Formats: sequence, structure tokens, C-alpha cells
Amino acid sequence: MTSTASTPTAPDRNLALELVRVTEAAAIAGARWVGAGDKNRADGAAVDAMRTFMDTVRMNGTVVIGEGEKDEAPMLFNGESVGDGTGPDVDVAVDPIDGTRLTALGYNNALAVFAVAEKGSMYDPSAVFYMEKMVVGPEAADYVDLRLPVAQNITLVAKALNKPVSQVTVCVLERPRHEPLVQEIRDAGARVKFIMDGDVAGAIAAARGAGVDMLLGTGGTPEGIIAACAVKATGGMLQGRLAPIDDAERQKAIDAGHDLDRVLTTSDLVTTDNCYFAATGITDGDLLKGVRFQQDRLITESIVMRAQSGTVRIVEAEHRVEKWDRWLSE
Repeated sequence: MTSTASTPTAPDRNLALELVRVTEAAAIAGARWVGAGDKNRADGAAVDAMRTFMDTVRMNGTVVIGEGEKDEAPMLFNGESVGDGTGPDVDVAVDPIDGTRLTALGYNNALAVFAVAEKGSMYDPSAVFYMEKMVVGPEAADYVDLRLPVAQNITLVAKALNKPVSQVTVCVLERPRHEPLVQEIRDAGARVKFIMDGDVAGAIAAARGAGVDMLLGTGGTPEGIIAACAVKATGGMLQGRLAPIDDAERQKAIDAGHDLDRVLTTSDLVTTDNCYFAATGITDGDLLKGVRFQQDRLITESIVMRAQSGTVRIVEAEHRVEKWDRWLSE
């Protein structure tokens, strides 16, 4: 597929800051519920704000990674048309809150995320909801392979970064299924940094070397596709392998033509370089600061990434509180 900024149907560089406005809105709406113990209300508020602001973006988008194909998801469901309809034809992947439990409990690393790519370029996992993943930064991107033993990949990362294995830090979702993986990492001599939820943030941190050197483990396939848009901009590598949770899901994947032994690369998950990723912090984390409430204003911190140019921008913004009454009031 060829991608040029002059092609009318392809997203152009002017789209980047429009996407940040969308994630800022979702983050502000979700931040109202930080620590309130109700992840559903937090998610609902973020979805409402994201959908409202998304309709102002100059694009003709179709949600391919959304809130799910289920009746109780009234907005941002897979297949929904978004944008103002006047711009380029694009695939859209959203997660109004990556880390709803983190938001509800007031823990770190909750983000509002939004990715856009040329239409037809995002991978269709055929409802296989989990994927084995590995993410590294650009220095190690050409050396690691998900099919290698964990200890060997860690050694390769250490060599690429010119540091001892004992200083390699691996980000892992804290789940019972990862206990054997954690033991392998520790047996190799590396460090483990656990995250409770939100492996999009973990993937980007690994790709950028922001406190961790690699991410390993099984997490959501939709999150992997969203993260791939960001990883492309860093020059890092995301490798994944579909991980069906039961025989029925496995058979569905086989019937859809998936090779379950295949290692998918960043470019398999998003086939174009003309893609964008935006995220705004909801709670503080390694990647971004969360929404800060002050007397008359809100302060947000966002990241926006464009793969085609390899540009990564950090955007801090101030917002007047009274302009956000719809999403900050009960």
C-alpha cells in the first residue's frame, strides 16, 4: 500500500492535534471519577466525551477496535461511523479508558487512547481477544524474536542496550497466568516491573525506554493493535501471537484463516506507516501525568505520535473548568 500526504483519502499531518483534543476530552471526563470506585461510570463518561469530540474531527472513520460488538455498548462500537464525514477514509481504534479499574481505584497509568490509520490497514483478529506480546525499543527491534526463549531475548536486549542483564527491566501485567513467565525473567537475572492493567501504556513505555526495557506477556489483542500504531512511530518493535482462550475461540480463529503459530509484527498489525496515535493521562504514570484539577482550570498531558514522520510530541494544555461542566458535574 502506498501512502502519501497529498492523497485525498489518506490522513494527513494536520490530523494529529485534532486527535489530542479527543483524548483530552475523554481523560477529563474520566478523571472526574478517579478513585470513586465505579469503573462503569468512569468509562461511560469517557465514552460520551470521546464520541462527542470525535464527531468534530475531519475524517470519515470506521471504528474497527472499539467498545465491543455488544448491545450494552451504545457508542464507539465496532463498525460505527465516526468523524465529521468530510475528511480521509480511516480505520479508528479507541479505548476511552485504558485502565478502567486503575481509574476507579485511583491507581497509576490510566490513559485515554485513540489511533487512526488508513482504511483497511488495521489487523482483524476475528474475535480472538488475547495475544502473547513482546515490545522493545528501536535499539533491540532487529534482534529479538518471540519464538526464542525468554532468557535469550532478555540477553539480546541487554546487548543491544549495552547494559548488564541485571539492569534490564521487563514490564509484565500482574496476572496469575504470568507466574511462570515472571520466574523465567527472574531466573535470567532481569528485573520485573508489574502493571495492574493498561498494557498500552506499558507497550509504549517499553518502545520509548521510559522506565522499562521490554514488555512481555499475554494481554488484549485490541490493545496490541492500538499500541502498534504508537510503536511504529518510535522505531521499536511489537511482536504478537494470537492466544485463544478456549477451543471454541481457537476454532473460530482457524476458520477465519489465522495461523496461530504465526508471529505478527508491528507492520502486520498496522500495515501502513500513515497512522497516528494519541493518548492523554487520566492518572499519573510512567508515560504521562494525569489530569490535574486546579481552582479555575484543568491541566492535561498528552502524547501524539505520527509513524510516517517518526514524530513524537508531548502536549501540555490548560482548560478552563467552566467549559467542562457537562462532564464534571454529577
